[in-house]
Amino acid sequence: MDGPIPFMSRDDASAARDGETSADKAAIRLRKPTPEDGAAVNELIARCDPLDENSMYCNLLQCSHFSETCVLAERDGDVVGFVSGYQVPETPEAFFVWQVAVDESARGEKLGKRMILDILGRPGLEEVCELHTTITRDNKPSQGLFSAIARELDADVDREVMFCKERHFDGEGKSEILWRIGPFDRAALAADDAADAQAPDTDADINDAA
Repeated sequence: MDGPIPFMSRDDASAARDGETSADKAAIRLRKPTPEDGAAVNELIARCDPLDENSMYCNLLQCSHFSETCVLAERDGDVVGFVSGYQVPETPEAFFVWQVAVDESARGEKLGKRMILDILGRPGLEEVCELHTTITRDNKPSQGLFSAIARELDADVDREVMFCKERHFDGEGKSEILWRIGPFDRAALAADDAADAQAPDTDADINDAA
């Protein structure tokens, strides 16, 4: 097969089996961001407590220099979701998710997982076989989201402290735990058929301060 291997989530496989189309999914469209989206992304993140807010300039860079590894979700012209991330420079087989933001109006639609899998299926990321992010120990929604993604990828999860409260945050904030999901087999995931759509996922759309 030529071209990148597409990612089909179990939700999408189940929908296809039941005859559901993408238009039935509340008309949310996923696309790469552009610099003109920077202000809307900044406003979205400001609405998504407890996400750390970035400067407008940071969001503009994400929507321009890093557009190939970020995704924006919109419905009826409104920005309702955003995921920022990048390939780790020294380990390009690893993709690091920085932030996951989902507007309140789009919660409960598994949008966080859909956006992350959309990025992983893009051209240019074929060598990626690990997904990384950081989560604090008390962030149960984020843990639920990335546990669901690990199940989707049929991959193991390793955890270790990446940024320590005392050593890196000067005693303020919380330690950030690195979640390393993988390695996963892209071909095996693409070959997943409807038989793998077992029990429904229990992950919720969250705002992740990774």
